[in-house]
Amino acid sequence: MSVLKTLSKSKYMDKMRGCWLGKSIGGTLGAPFEPTRGAFDIDYYTVDLSNGMLPNDDLDLQLVWLNAAERFKTEVDAGILSEYWMMGILPNWAEYGVAKSNLSFGITSPSSGKYKNRYKDSNGAWIRSEIWACLAPGHPEIAVRYAFEDACVDHADEGVYGEIFIAAIESAAFVESDKFKLIDIGLSYIPQDCACARAVRRIIELYRSGISWKEARYQLMKDFPGSFGAQWHGVEKGVPNSDWGYDAPNNIAITLIGWLYADDDFSKAICITTGCGEDSDCTAGALGAILGIIMGESAIPAKWKDPIGEEIKTKCINRFMKNIRIPKTLTELSKRTANLMPSFITEYVDVVGDDEHFIAVKSGDELMAQPHSFMDEANGWDDRYFRDNVPNGYVFRGHNSFFSVEITAKNGIELFPGAPVSLSVKIENTTGYCGVPLWAEIRWLTSDGVTVQPGDKYAVFVNQEHCGSGRSFHSVTLSTETPVSPLSVQVCEISARGYASRLYIPVTLVGTCE
Repeated sequence: MSVLKTLSKSKYMDKMRGCWLGKSIGGTLGAPFEPTRGAFDIDYYTVDLSNGMLPNDDLDLQLVWLNAAERFKTEVDAGILSEYWMMGILPNWAEYGVAKSNLSFGITSPSSGKYKNRYKDSNGAWIRSEIWACLAPGHPEIAVRYAFEDACVDHADEGVYGEIFIAAIESAAFVESDKFKLIDIGLSYIPQDCACARAVRRIIELYRSGISWKEARYQLMKDFPGSFGAQWHGVEKGVPNSDWGYDAPNNIAITLIGWLYADDDFSKAICITTGCGEDSDCTAGALGAILGIIMGESAIPAKWKDPIGEEIKTKCINRFMKNIRIPKTLTELSKRTANLMPSFITEYVDVVGDDEHFIAVKSGDELMAQPHSFMDEANGWDDRYFRDNVPNGYVFRGHNSFFSVEITAKNGIELFPGAPVSLSVKIENTTGYCGVPLWAEIRWLTSDGVTVQPGDKYAVFVNQEHCGSGRSFHSVTLSTETPVSPLSVQVCEISARGYASRLYIPVTLVGTCE
């Protein structure tokens, strides 16, 4: 790896404050047009801002995530975020409600984001990616890890890819300003054949064809229909409607329309994107955050930031949870984010050095998702992390000093008589490159009547990570001849021969067919 460039403390603070301010500006501008369908000419706020910014769930959720990250640092994952969700987030609409219902039933993340969730491909995840970008500036390979953990609490598939894409762009925007390079960076972290990636490429094609932004919006909606703007205004003539909840692909692309057509003009960009309707507070908020990072707070026009003010307004947070401290102002949010950031990219931050060399950041092609290197533990896009997990969604995970384990329910999480559950078990040796070869002893602790094939006690060899050999794969099948309870927990116990610690991974299965 080449020598990393550096980001000064003052530039980081200016860009990070620009992120939160741009998010608030875009969300406030776009809120009155959510959920509308059509093309609208907008040039400024359309609501009374005498009391400052409007409250927005897109920011609210990130204030709760900030608390989780402050407490658990780099250990924060989907499981921790899901518990904070249940404690701190009030709304039950759409994917939020399905995920909360699944979690309260006992279905753990990431299954909670997929099971029975018709809104899994919607917008609730990619609208809350800024926290991860600000905690990993100039390191999209790290930001996307946490974006994945975040998104899979209440989304799957396109809903997850959307947050990964936006988080990568926002993290890279701390060190890169070219819109097309940033879009390519975002695309490098998601599958090229997913709908979000195809919608992004399509809107770039439409822009380059020379048509107006209104024509581009209309053609995009025909090619990648969604449901969001049709909720109140019905189907637009010539534009097909999608299944309810399938909204991330076209709204991601709408976010980019203003960016593409505005010639790097902040005002024009957020107004064009807002004028495209659909989930407009989300699209304008995300674009405002991206541009805020690129420009920094100091370059955002006063006509946009002055009416927003400093005070954060919320509407979705359970204020009775005293263990969740909500920032009162954008300044407090920025300070707490900055104080936490070194915990997430410790090896890249020099807190005792001079201001100009505060953060070592990637640049150029290094910001793209890289082919997996066994010498680079920071790489987030390979089969040790989310590439294989997103398409399935039913993954149960655990780790300790020796192993990182993923158990994937290949045919879903419903267990009935005559309908077994097939599990793929991946065990990775995490003792390091040229570490300790280990025998993993495995025991399944199952409910009455549930059997394990080929057996409930066995051992597998997991070599050290050397030349790609540090992983073991095997499959088991859970079956029953009698009905199980509506929710059952089968536990996989894994220990390393010769060591005392044991790892327990609960596999939560559902005994219902409705």
